[in-house]
Amino acid sequence: MARIAGIHRPAAARTAEAEATVRRMLDRYEGRIDLVSSPHGALGGIARPGQTAGGDICQTSASIVVLDGRILNASELRATLPPARAGDAALIAALVERHGMPTALEHLSGDFALAILDRAAGRLWLARDRFGVRPLYWTPVAGGVAFASQPRSLLMLPEVATEPEPSFVARFAASHYRTFDNDPEASPYRAIRQLPAGCTLAIGPHGPGAPVRYWQLEDRGDLEQPAAELAEAYRAHLLRAVRQRLGGAARPVFTLSGGLDSSSVLCGAVEVTSARQQAVSCVYTDSVYDERDQIQDVVATKVAQWHAVEIGNDIDVAAIVARQVRLHDEPVATATWLSHLLLAERMAGQGFSMLFGGLGGDELNAGEYEYFPMHFADLRAAGEEATLAHEIACWAQHHDHPVHRKDAAAGAAMMARLTDPAVPGRCLPDRARMLRYAHVLRPGFFDLAAYEPVMDSPFPSYLKNRAFQDMFRETLPCCLRAQDRHGAALGIETVNPFLDHELVEFMFRVGGKLKIRDGVTKQLLRLATVGILPEVTRTRVKKTGWNAPAHVWFSKRALGELCDRVRSAAFRDRGVYDPGAVMALIDDHVRIVEGGLPEDNHMMFLWQLLNLECWLDAIGEIAGKGAQCPPA
Repeated sequence: MARIAGIHRPAAARTAEAEATVRRMLDRYEGRIDLVSSPHGALGGIARPGQTAGGDICQTSASIVVLDGRILNASELRATLPPARAGDAALIAALVERHGMPTALEHLSGDFALAILDRAAGRLWLARDRFGVRPLYWTPVAGGVAFASQPRSLLMLPEVATEPEPSFVARFAASHYRTFDNDPEASPYRAIRQLPAGCTLAIGPHGPGAPVRYWQLEDRGDLEQPAAELAEAYRAHLLRAVRQRLGGAARPVFTLSGGLDSSSVLCGAVEVTSARQQAVSCVYTDSVYDERDQIQDVVATKVAQWHAVEIGNDIDVAAIVARQVRLHDEPVATATWLSHLLLAERMAGQGFSMLFGGLGGDELNAGEYEYFPMHFADLRAAGEEATLAHEIACWAQHHDHPVHRKDAAAGAAMMARLTDPAVPGRCLPDRARMLRYAHVLRPGFFDLAAYEPVMDSPFPSYLKNRAFQDMFRETLPCCLRAQDRHGAALGIETVNPFLDHELVEFMFRVGGKLKIRDGVTKQLLRLATVGILPEVTRTRVKKTGWNAPAHVWFSKRALGELCDRVRSAAFRDRGVYDPGAVMALIDDHVRIVEGGLPEDNHMMFLWQLLNLECWLDAIGEIAGKGAQCPPA
């Protein structure tokens, strides 16, 4: 896994210290630094383990290219171009010479962040892959911009302030994790911008322009072929995506949960290689989210060796979170990623080079419970009331819950709360969920009630718009960021075959009835994996999901340490929270968990509280500037 960084000052001549500054920016990571000077600055990168120096950098007479990531269709592209030097960066340079920017990006398939300097024009282009698998941040500096794979390399620059973005602090403190990435150009730091997925940014003599999209999902209507035919097409897309990503993998290992997505990726790899694969799972002492039993059907038939990472109830969650925010340069959205860190550390320590996962599968296949009311709203908009009544009845039969009830009244209430019947396809934010903890903010810090998230509506379908929202503004960005940070820190590449743009474009042309039917999600995937997945796995209806037992992690020692923080003068003086309101929530969490009560506990709030506090404590260290700036 590479990291890249650079400084480009087109309004000023290159200074003697530009190369030394970029070297210091890259010194924040492990690996071999490769630097190139330019007429207006310097660009550089860290070579991935096993690569020769310069594998991700290319200089030609026309351009300089620095790359984090890899191009998956490199062999196909090389066949259409004149002979070029080895390496993906050299391939990109040749594409740019033929097609120019940003057109050259349209030909690339892969996971990447890159910078391209056009020597003749003195223009720097920054670009990210279609789904934002690889990160890229930038900030204005005197005469130009600086860019880097992580905020730490920008925060260390003397002219870049370390002040957190107050809106981000408030949302992380007291809202739901789905709000954290609503603005794809924002970062947790007021001075630092993020380049959105599927975008490019040009920095010329007059400074940076606005990000420009080189790819986006568009409404092209639903495919009309029979379900069996579409399932065959889906199967071909998925197996191609897995095969393509396995190419060049020295020692891959596959994350495995009890769900369909990770199982489909692993079993797809078995299908294309005719060989069992290595697999790894987090298993828990606490039984609520433990899936070891559901995993065994795949383990018995598809796995060469299963690595079980056992995580107990008494882990030192505060110490792990303090370490984790320093790897991420920011707080971590959900407790699942603590488990992923421990899993990735174990696999990297055993010499695995590539970690496959199922991210993107829920969004493409309507796998989250969130998608049911959107499908219901689509049926109502189409006037299919009989089908709607049947689907709600099946939903209640399969998914009723003692806390979150499923029945006709609940379905109607969710549609009313989350969809706009007057505008076909327009989804609404879940304001009750967004504002559940707004009262814990110190009065005057930030008005969460006035916060309005952007809700995209590029499709006439509620279900498709909900999936689009999740992919680009809600669920997927924080997951990809966590995967990236762990991979970069540990030297293990993370790979998600569902995030193949041809596969994604295909699935956004599949109608809702082929995703949810008879109260069961992922219908087309189930049909596409006949003969690939074990039948018990393929037909499983109940979804545990890859979650973590944070409700028990926040007990005894961890909860005592958190209470000490909340009672401290430093916590009070920081001015983010109302300490009394926080203590009341901690008491309520204890009441619910220790009493085994059928109520929602507060584990997600406590996770966010601990992460935010650890991050605010660590900003100075992350930036290399000593004490952090207050978040006011």
